[in-house]
Amino acid sequence: PDRRAFWYDEDDPDTFTEEHDEFNEDDMMSMAHNKLDEVREMRHYTRLAVWEMPLLSKLAKPFEVPKADQVLRWRYTTYMGEAHPAESKVVVQFAPADLGLTDVQTSKLRKLAGARLNPETDVVKMGCGRYEHQAQNKQYLQQLVSTLIAEAKDPQDTFEDVALDTRHFYRATKAGGRRLQKNKPKFPPEWRMTPQRREQLAEQRAQVARAEAQRLEQGTVVDGQQKVDGYLMQRLVEEQQKAAAEPVPVPVGRGPARAARR
Repeated sequence: PDRRAFWYDEDDPDTFTEEHDEFNEDDMMSMAHNKLDEVREMRHYTRLAVWEMPLLSKLAKPFEVPKADQVLRWRYTTYMGEAHPAESKVVVQFAPADLGLTDVQTSKLRKLAGARLNPETDVVKMGCGRYEHQAQNKQYLQQLVSTLIAEAKDPQDTFEDVALDTRHFYRATKAGGRRLQKNKPKFPPEWRMTPQRREQLAEQRAQVARAEAQRLEQGTVVDGQQKVDGYLMQRLVEEQQKAAAEPVPVPVGRGPARAARR
């Protein structure tokens, strides 16, 4: 805008324009600029890999074998340079045999873990991402592991009569196309039906049938359909009696016309 013009107003927002150089059709297109930005970014990370990443060797620490009390293995996920909703998820892994429990308690813990147990590696894997921060998810997993250990130590029910269910693992590996070396478990022979057990079940069914026939003869068996039909019939009779007892209102009118007087 021309500040020397008569109609120029410095407080008018329409005059706040940004002046640009005249475009002479000598610049690249937007796609070319984006390609240049991509090349610049690749060169930047290449310089980092050549000059700065070797300096990280000064911060390297030698590997140390985990101690006996370090049985929980935690895994976190970090997305460099961006905020991702999956960053808050925390995963914990542990082996039931490393918790210092007895054989019965360890077996019960495997059964309580359910589908979280990998029967090939004997490792329980659990994850949590329901909370906003990693610390909250880690605290939840710590409490969950403590609860599992406490339940495994409970002597009231040791789950010794319950078999370890690994069907979830075999279904997942079959769907993934992997082959398993372990044979499919067969039905235990001691669980099969014996002739003595068949006779015992037949005798029990006969006793139940005789008791049912005796109740039918004595009339102690309640027929549900008969009870419902009787109730509905009684209800219908009561409604008819109630309708007959109510007076029928007659609208007030002028009545029949009287005979004309002579």
